[in-house]
Amino acid sequence: MVIDRAGRMSPQQVLVLTELPVMVGPDADQDGLRELLADAIAEDGLIATDGKTEWVPDEALPHQEYELCGVGVIAEIGQRISRGGGHAHVILQGVARGLVTELVQQEPYLVARVVRHDDPVNTSGAAEAAMTAVMEQVESYISMLPNVPEEVLMMIRGVDEPGWLADLIAFSPEFTSRQRQELLEILDPVQRLRGLSVMVQKRLDVLNLRQQIQTEAQAGMDKQQREYYLREQLRAIQKELGEGGGEAAGANELRQKIAEAGMPEETEAKALVQVERLEQQHPFSPEIGVIRGYLEWLIDLPWSVETEDRLDLAEAAAVLEADHYGLEKVKERILEFIAVRKLAGDRLRAPILCFVGPPGVGKTSLGRSIARAIGRNYARMSLGGVRDEAEIRGHRRTYVGAMPGRVIKALRDAKSRNPVLVLDEIDKVGSDAFRGDPSSALLEVLDPEQNATFSDHYLEVPFDLSKVIFITTANLLEPIPAALRDRMEIIEVSGYTEVEKLAIARQFLLPKTMEGHGLETGQLEVTDEALRRLIREYTEESGVRNLEREIGALCRKVARKLADDDAPETIAVDAADVSVYLGVPRYEYGLAEELDEIGLATGAAVTSVGGDLLAIEVLVMPGKGDLLLTGQLGDVMQESARAALSYARAHAAEYGLAADFFGAHNIHVHVPAGAIPKDGPSAGITMATALISALTGRKVRKDVAMTGEITLRGKVLPIGGLREKTVAAHRGGIKTFLLPRRNAKDLAELPAVVKESMELIEVDTLDEVLAVALLPADAARGLQVA
Repeated sequence: MVIDRAGRMSPQQVLVLTELPVMVGPDADQDGLRELLADAIAEDGLIATDGKTEWVPDEALPHQEYELCGVGVIAEIGQRISRGGGHAHVILQGVARGLVTELVQQEPYLVARVVRHDDPVNTSGAAEAAMTAVMEQVESYISMLPNVPEEVLMMIRGVDEPGWLADLIAFSPEFTSRQRQELLEILDPVQRLRGLSVMVQKRLDVLNLRQQIQTEAQAGMDKQQREYYLREQLRAIQKELGEGGGEAAGANELRQKIAEAGMPEETEAKALVQVERLEQQHPFSPEIGVIRGYLEWLIDLPWSVETEDRLDLAEAAAVLEADHYGLEKVKERILEFIAVRKLAGDRLRAPILCFVGPPGVGKTSLGRSIARAIGRNYARMSLGGVRDEAEIRGHRRTYVGAMPGRVIKALRDAKSRNPVLVLDEIDKVGSDAFRGDPSSALLEVLDPEQNATFSDHYLEVPFDLSKVIFITTANLLEPIPAALRDRMEIIEVSGYTEVEKLAIARQFLLPKTMEGHGLETGQLEVTDEALRRLIREYTEESGVRNLEREIGALCRKVARKLADDDAPETIAVDAADVSVYLGVPRYEYGLAEELDEIGLATGAAVTSVGGDLLAIEVLVMPGKGDLLLTGQLGDVMQESARAALSYARAHAAEYGLAADFFGAHNIHVHVPAGAIPKDGPSAGITMATALISALTGRKVRKDVAMTGEITLRGKVLPIGGLREKTVAAHRGGIKTFLLPRRNAKDLAELPAVVKESMELIEVDTLDEVLAVALLPADAARGLQVA
């Protein structure tokens, strides 16, 4: 027992005197405790402790209730040690259990009658078995605890009474006060051992689980340490023997590959520096993967691998002709390169070509065909939607997961330093304020003066791109930056005429599609009239992509019939059968307009999908002189309309119009397909024709189409895209086409079928246009006024 704070007894103890047993509770005041202690010493008394009572601060004692247990420990005061300041220590010696029978006194301290209980001697087999079981548990438990003296186990083994063994073990600090009180209240020694056994087993389970967790964690650490020590020992042994270890062998292998890669001296020296860095890295360093990845990229690039060009012009021409129908300008340019290459050798720079044209005309497939014709490897990279400069130049190795750009990746995939590399959809490259402009990065790639020393951010060494044939594709030239456009040789790939589409369908698309659908030659026979109807009424495009889809749909319908049990050997498809297989035609073939009308003229335009006809309507109505423009017209197109109106007002007297006519009428100009934005100056003479037709009441010929920019003086200026526009006019059934005289030089590039089937009239002024486009005035003519 400990006396603390000026003689106050700890509230966890109770006291019983020899002559008159008493029990001390926590509510006893300090004076009462001193009096009790003095009486106990004077009377040679005993102290009994209550294991469940807990100590609380002095200020909480008056408000706290305590439950006194019915069984305690009778203890003898062995020694009192006085200390300065009124403090004292009391040493107690336990004697026996005490059972409280009656409370006798509460003031100045508790007094109770207690019956002493001594354990009976028990030598039965049950007692011996219980002692053996508990001893085994205790021995296992002590073996798991660190720093437990051997004397403790020897002392426990020396106990031969079951009750005393249970009490001795319960004295361990591993047991809580509540557990000790539970054991204290069990009077039967055998039952007490069994209760103790349950408590010890719970502690054993906890220790076993903790030891298992520690063992598993330690095993992982030991394995790593063991591997590290073994590796260091192996490295030391190999060093003494003059042999290389695993890292050294890997480094030597990398050095051999670097020597065989044919790198330039500067690049090879940098690669060897990285190999030395790799050797110096700790086996678990994350830098190993970064360095090794960089070296593998350097080794995999075709520094010195180069394919030999096929310089046979006849063979190259045959390959190009077999792969594509038409496209004579492109084929001629490639044959010119082969011819000059044959004469000049390596002095000739590889061309950088840009194929511009509508979708589906074969721009991308031309790159593969060119590579096959020359005998070079082929690679392709799509630029559509690319908005990050790092996609072209790569990421610097300081970033996690850094990789080279697409150009270097394409060269690695091509496995040669002089492939044909197609940069698809170059007009659809984007830009980003934070990630840079990929178009600017392409300037170095596509510049013959710079690409011999192209440097990727990831590699940080120059790579020679001067031997690569770059072929770019685009639908429109306008989105391509001027600096980038200046570095490329522009070749326009125009849309196909009906004759060309028919030949392509017969020679290429139909055999390819039949093979893809499992149809053998002879199972499907398609007439030219059927193919022509497919082209006219089921497609409306400059290319042949939709035509290939429609032929595929036709082949699927035929394949289903041939798969039946009673299928015929051959199925023939003529023009009348097309609608049976493919349904109602999607487009109307023939003239753009069915009747000659007032205030309605047909123009021609160029879109991203090729040429197209454009109807322009003009209506004159009473008003205040306003000009209404509808149909999503761009700024340039609106200016063309105003220029046409100004010309008409300046020549009002020639057209028989009163001086105040324009002030009393509104003029509405509308271009159908209002959901589609339209712009450009080439519809100038078409607007003027429709306007003057509405003002004079003269009808416009339905079989005439036109294109050209107009000035305030009525001059017709040249335009672009003449081939696409004339092809669209031919497809629309136009018989006469008016074009600026200054575009006469472009007539040589028009398809023969266009020049043969249409009358092409060159004009210089609007008067010449009106003379051809407007029908003569009749007696019933009048203003087209709403």
